Amino acid sequence: MIQMKLNNLFSKILGTSKYQFEEVHIDKEVINEIMSIAKEAYPNEFMALLEGKIKDNALKITGLIFLPIETSNEGAVMQVFMQPLMSHSVGSVHSHPGPNASPSNADLEFFAKNGFFHMIIAEPYDRDSIRSYDSFGNSVGYKVI
Repeated sequence: MIQMKLNNLFSKILGTSKYQFEEVHIDKEVINEIMSIAKEAYPNEFMALLEGKIKDNALKITGLIFLPIETSNEGAVMQVFMQPLMSHSVGSVHSHPGPNASPSNADLEFFAKNGFFHMIIAEPYDRDSIRSYDSFGNSVGYKVI
């Protein structure tokens, strides 16, 4: 509750109040695609942007946006500058080639600059191994629809 109040205060100060939402909804097909791509990319990381919009006080994630990336089993670097201006990017998703879905320092820096909802999927690359975070690296929940 306190975190939500702080986020609301920051959004008013930063002028991002139009990005306020209370829930995150992710299409089931997007979750299935994330799991499939993470398994296929292993042992390398994969990375994509999340496409969505805010409607009826919920952030609705409906797709993935793929940009050029460089990947390895130690990390992934996305060429964010190549993102189309009207892409509706709201955050990111990437995989970790181990059982830990906690954000690294590099992840936290990326989160702060690239949207407001982020996901990390770790081994074994199933629904239970997906974690989600806000742009500050705080854990947030979501619903699969």
